[in-house]
Amino acid sequence: MKRIVAALIFTSLFGISVFSQTTKKTRPRIIQNPAPQQQNDRNKPPVLVDKNSTSVYDDEEPPPPIVLPPVEDDEIIKIETNLVTMPVTVLDRNGRFVSNLQQRDFQIFENNVEQQVGFFQRVETPFTVILMIDVSPSTQYKIDEIQNAAITFVNQLRRDDKVMVIAFDERVNILSRATSDRNQLRRAIQQARFGDGTSLYDAVDQVVNRELRYIDGRKAVVVFTDGVDTTSKRATYQSAVREVEEVDAIFYPIRYDTFKSYSGGGSNQPTYPRRRRSSGGWGGILGDILGGIVIGGTNPTGGGGGVPAGSTRGEYETGKRFLEDLARNSGGRNFEANTTYNLDSAFAGIAEELRQQYQIGYYPSTIGRTGDRKSIRVRVMRPNLVVRAKTSYIVGENASSFAGR
Repeated sequence: MKRIVAALIFTSLFGISVFSQTTKKTRPRIIQNPAPQQQNDRNKPPVLVDKNSTSVYDDEEPPPPIVLPPVEDDEIIKIETNLVTMPVTVLDRNGRFVSNLQQRDFQIFENNVEQQVGFFQRVETPFTVILMIDVSPSTQYKIDEIQNAAITFVNQLRRDDKVMVIAFDERVNILSRATSDRNQLRRAIQQARFGDGTSLYDAVDQVVNRELRYIDGRKAVVVFTDGVDTTSKRATYQSAVREVEEVDAIFYPIRYDTFKSYSGGGSNQPTYPRRRRSSGGWGGILGDILGGIVIGGTNPTGGGGGVPAGSTRGEYETGKRFLEDLARNSGGRNFEANTTYNLDSAFAGIAEELRQQYQIGYYPSTIGRTGDRKSIRVRVMRPNLVVRAKTSYIVGENASSFAGR
């Protein structure tokens, strides 16, 4: 009788154990094949055991695990996007910002084909401005005006806006990293010192590739220069303009016409020669020496016949076109620094444009190949309004990284 009762108890307990294991909800990733239970042996080293496992592997190699296929809710979904975004400024005929526009008021055309506006936002956030100050010899008679104008611009900005100060002659020198400390910025601007040559194209190239690409948020560049380049080695007119097309920053050139004061065109002020381009041979060398004696000062390397590079009217016209291209291809504006009043109003306008903009975007109906240039035209379907935006962009290697180029 006792044996029968014991058998019944054992059968009941075994049945409960089996039932509890078969009804337990599990979602294993890897199922280990069971192995026979090993006998305890105090002479063997300890074995690490998974507390949730019923198997212990000692000297024997465990059988290979059975790997189940991943479940759907753990799959990684990769999303690629070709959203093209750009800052847009809308002004009335009096130059005042228009702030009450909606997404339906905008039209975008890429290569003259209308695109559907897929992103719209009005932004009024802090921004970062890079001040580029030309300290080449040709600007020596304008440096006080340039420094005062740069400080005036800094004073137009709000507390959270940041400014970076860069001076360039033959080389590019960072005088202050981006900061909102107005005292530090004023000191940096006043520290600008003259050098030799003018590497304007190189300076633009460096600002785009080493600075702007690593600045988050909205950004702009204000360039104080006469636009004439004489000593660039890495970049050219065309490559610098192309670089500007490929970055989401607005350029505002402030042009100083230094032709008379630098070349002596009707001015009694002495000239200060730029770096000269050598024509080679003894004739060029003698011309340099004689030119240095006639002009005065030290004799720089270069330009045959004693004619300083960057001193002709044609070179000044080229510089003016270059600055206009920077502004147009970035969606900015070009200013002539004729009077202090013009500059004050220009700076107020620039600060207002940067502070209040629309951000719009679209998914191109046709995705171009890397390196393709595409034209952009933004329209506002209201009369008597002026739209400022980029006019083109270049398709990069990663289209999804495009941001208003």
